[in-house]
Amino acid sequence: MHRRYKILRIIGQGGMGCIYLTDDNRLKGRNCAIKEVEYDLSLGKEVIKESRQQFLKEATILARLDHPNLPKVSDYFSIGSKDYLVMDYIPGDDLRRLITKAKQHKKFLKVKDVLLWSQQIAEALIYLHSQTPPILHRDIKPSNLKITPDGYIKLVDFGLVKLLAPGERTVTIIQGQGTAYYTPLEQYGGDSSHTDVRSDIYAFGATLYHLLTNTPPTDARERFLNPKSMLPIRQINPAVNPQIERSIHWAISLHPNDRPSTMKALKESLVGKESELDQSNFLIQRIWEIFQTPIDRKLLMAAIGLTLISFLIVLLS
Repeated sequence: MHRRYKILRIIGQGGMGCIYLTDDNRLKGRNCAIKEVEYDLSLGKEVIKESRQQFLKEATILARLDHPNLPKVSDYFSIGSKDYLVMDYIPGDDLRRLITKAKQHKKFLKVKDVLLWSQQIAEALIYLHSQTPPILHRDIKPSNLKITPDGYIKLVDFGLVKLLAPGERTVTIIQGQGTAYYTPLEQYGGDSSHTDVRSDIYAFGATLYHLLTNTPPTDARERFLNPKSMLPIRQINPAVNPQIERSIHWAISLHPNDRPSTMKALKESLVGKESELDQSNFLIQRIWEIFQTPIDRKLLMAAIGLTLISFLIVLLS
């Protein structure tokens, strides 16, 4: 691969190409995830050319993004007929694996944990949707959400990203419609002209349904043909609050007009307007958990005390 990067192993594979774990030869000790983008040769030279131009445009915009719940895109390049997107490598389990573990133990993931994760995912999507032009992820699902060792959620894999540029016809850089369980009706068929932020809202809601029930939601096409084919969340997991259930079912309404119009509206419906305080409490809890032994915690409290004394001395001097 590109001289700067040394492939260590394949960490993901699909119809669009592979995702590689690599070493950065220029910045020693830094691992990267490199996503390979292959194009459907049956599309014809002109469409492929347009797709590659779109890839370069999107990669440039993704490289400008900076959010704690998104991996940083740091580079992109081409080798022959393939394009590559370089991102931070995110260690840790993806949420699909956590669902599998919970199901094996005949348990559900804790509702409070799912809500904390949902706040972080929602903030990442609010950030993407607020860009100019807005950016859609278009493939939100448990396997694209990784939880880091320090408890942060990262929304990874920009494979189906779409820029909502007014008046422009957009070519998705990888041909595909996402994953069926989490894909709204308007995203099927490869025509992205009818998708907007509400498509991400649907996928986000479908992901939360799976996280809280250990069961993927019935895909949108089946629900369209058989509206009663998907069970309500609380019928599977009674521990879920009725308001949370209503919010998620609102998000996965079949028609876009029946969903929340913004991710912010859905977030407030899920966790209320005080979620920022909850997030602060979560961060305090995580810091406290890092200092696990009594000695560690005494040292932490001593450091905080010395900081406060220093601050008071400055104020009084």
